[in-house]
Amino acid sequence: MKLKKWYPWLVVGLLWIVALLNYMDRQMLSTMRESMAADISDLESTIMFGKVMAAFMWIYGFCSPISGIIADRVNRKWLIVGSLIVWSTVTLLLGYATTFHEVYVLRAIMGVSEALYIPAALSLIADYFTGKQLSLAIGIHMTGLYMGQAVGGFGAFVAEQLSWQATFHWFGIIGILYALVLVAFLYEKRTASEAPAAKASLAVTIRSGLAGVKSSLGMLLGNVAFWTILFFFASCSVPGWSTKNWLPELFASSLGISMVVAGPIATITTAISSFIGVMVGGPLADNWSKRNVKGRIYTSAIGLSLMIPSLVMMGFGSSLFAAIGAGVLFGLGYGLFDANNMPILCQFVSSRNRGSAYGLMNMCGLFIGAFATDFLGSLAAEGKMGLGFAMMASVLVVAVLLQLTVLRPVTLNMTEEDAKASKKASLANA
Repeated sequence: MKLKKWYPWLVVGLLWIVALLNYMDRQMLSTMRESMAADISDLESTIMFGKVMAAFMWIYGFCSPISGIIADRVNRKWLIVGSLIVWSTVTLLLGYATTFHEVYVLRAIMGVSEALYIPAALSLIADYFTGKQLSLAIGIHMTGLYMGQAVGGFGAFVAEQLSWQATFHWFGIIGILYALVLVAFLYEKRTASEAPAAKASLAVTIRSGLAGVKSSLGMLLGNVAFWTILFFFASCSVPGWSTKNWLPELFASSLGISMVVAGPIATITTAISSFIGVMVGGPLADNWSKRNVKGRIYTSAIGLSLMIPSLVMMGFGSSLFAAIGAGVLFGLGYGLFDANNMPILCQFVSSRNRGSAYGLMNMCGLFIGAFATDFLGSLAAEGKMGLGFAMMASVLVVAVLLQLTVLRPVTLNMTEEDAKASKKASLANA
């Protein structure tokens, strides 16, 4: 099927809304603890609430490599549609939860379904934008995540106006209905060499699939650049997930304000500034990369560098000005970083393995983020959460140094032929 020249941007627009729903459905729980605790008493404990938030992340992390491998081998349109339907249904069912166990289980199921989305969506966008405007396209898609985060920050406000049950019900229904829009307008994009064989026996398909998985993992894990990307992605995931899950709680306690006020302050400042960050960072990286093949790496490093002082301000600030300033600085830095993760990955990993690569990155980021979420919950019980935020800054210093010294790309878009040539060169030098 021949598509219009503008269709790739329609793909970005369609997936932007899915990204918004993705983060909105997961984010609003972090601001609705007080409302839910009135009916589910176990959620009054920050430790128990931390376990609920971490459950999503552990399951999301375990499923991410699998979802990335799946995304490289199936029709990504139906993978995206299916995951949207499942997590929206889970959101709907959360409105019927009456016990801590039910919330815990549903949150874990949401982790499975949402894990399927990001590797499929980003690799699909990367296949539609193979070079010049990739950072911009990825960045625009990421603004959907930030917008979802910001809208999710109003969960406590909406719950006050309606109820926490009705809030989950309505947002779940919206997601299910939007899946029908994707069925009608979203299309897969694979080259003939990347498409799976049309006809093959079950045994041949299984053997081929296992061989492909082994080959993909071997190529990725034998790539020093991929390990470096994995490290700085995971390092940034710690404060990334910590701000999503605990920043409203931190601002509420350090500023002495209610969660109804703290939630929007925490989420809107980071979300809007992240939006600005990707809209600046995308074109900046694209233009810089035309003059210097490391342009996207430099842009990402600037973003990580901005996040370092912001985390210290979050941890030790005690005024509204400091809180907002820290949120804005963090968001700007995170936006510059986030707009360039997949584009940088594309410089070292071919299209055939990008879903698998991003799945592994997500797994590491989620595992370390889940640990940090649990750890911050324990610190919150002792009134020391701010110290935990400040400690994250030191890890980012190491990440920036590795990013600038180890990553040495030779192309903006690694092809399958480039990957094979690079592997042969590595074996020859071994």
